[in-house]
Amino acid sequence: MSELNCVVVEPRAEPRAAVIWLHGLGADGHDFEPIVPELGLEDVRFVFPHAPVRPVTLNGGMPMRAWYDIAALGARIQQDVEGIRDSARLLQRLIEREHERGLASERLVLAGFSQGGAVVLQTGLRFPERLAGIMALSTYLPLAETLEQERHEANLEVPIFMAHGVADPVVAYDYGRASCERLLKAGYRVEWHEYGMEHGVVMEEIRDIAAWLQSVLPPQ
Repeated sequence: MSELNCVVVEPRAEPRAAVIWLHGLGADGHDFEPIVPELGLEDVRFVFPHAPVRPVTLNGGMPMRAWYDIAALGARIQQDVEGIRDSARLLQRLIEREHERGLASERLVLAGFSQGGAVVLQTGLRFPERLAGIMALSTYLPLAETLEQERHEANLEVPIFMAHGVADPVVAYDYGRASCERLLKAGYRVEWHEYGMEHGVVMEEIRDIAAWLQSVLPPQ
């Protein structure tokens, strides 16, 4: 787990910013690659890492790409604390790699779907340098009970985009909405969107994502 392979979509021009986008359970870094042309960010690098392959208890111990183990679905299920924190450290290394490429933290957006969204919330809210934004799709706030002690003031006002399907059978809508409410109560700037979908992404959501990304990554 020391390194992550990534799908990288480079812009034609020198990138002025980057979006690091984590996929969901069982998918890979190619999952959201096809929507990049729909986002209208022709001078932004998109980095889509592949999660490590690990056994997943929820799926009978079958090895698959996963950011952490899941025993069952639901808000009261014991979380894989070690796995979540390990993946947060992996994401931090990807941030450092963008620093080495010349992009400051304030030019970076952390994005993720489902499990990937949980990891970007875990990482971004605790990260010690201001980010451009956090995008969490069809997901929830992990390790919520430790946030107050661990959050960093650098990202207390970071723009957060959260979106969820009202008919989501995987990460329940109520779980996602409760995570949003918890963040709002903690003082975060959350922009909430909901759609008539299950556990996925629809065209209306892609348009909203594009508008939000353009707002938090304005041209220099």
